[in-house]
Amino acid sequence: MDTLSYKTVSANKSTVDKQWVLVDAEGEALGRLASKVAKVLRGKHKPSYTPHVDCGDNVIIINAEKIEMSGNKWNEKVYLRYTGYPGGQRSTSAKELLAKNPAQIVEKAVKGMLPKNRLGADLFRNLKVYVGAEHDHEAQKPTVINLKEFK
Repeated sequence: MDTLSYKTVSANKSTVDKQWVLVDAEGEALGRLASKVAKVLRGKHKPSYTPHVDCGDNVIIINAEKIEMSGNKWNEKVYLRYTGYPGGQRSTSAKELLAKNPAQIVEKAVKGMLPKNRLGADLFRNLKVYVGAEHDHEAQKPTVINLKEFK
């Protein structure tokens, strides 16, 4: 019996097959889009997934300003940050952030679903979010995926 065929294959930086993926955020719910994109960034959709390695794909998200939120989240969802000074807590609603920087809404949602360590920081660098349908990555020839069919 050939026992070598039963060995578990563990991916590393040199054996990972990274692709470029294009996602259109138009009409997508923010949380559902973010969880599926985080899964693609992490590489969990691949059979060669290894938890401690960046084996996910590079993701380009276009039309970030056309994201949808259910209920009254545009007014009630609050993003908090702290300046570091006493009394320096600042809050921004989702509607204000949409007017100021729509790409940041998607980035914050995806970043919150990635690991909170160095691997998560490396995975976040593989995400590119753009307002509008134009992006700077035509040279990478990204494949378009439909997130409604993606599990």
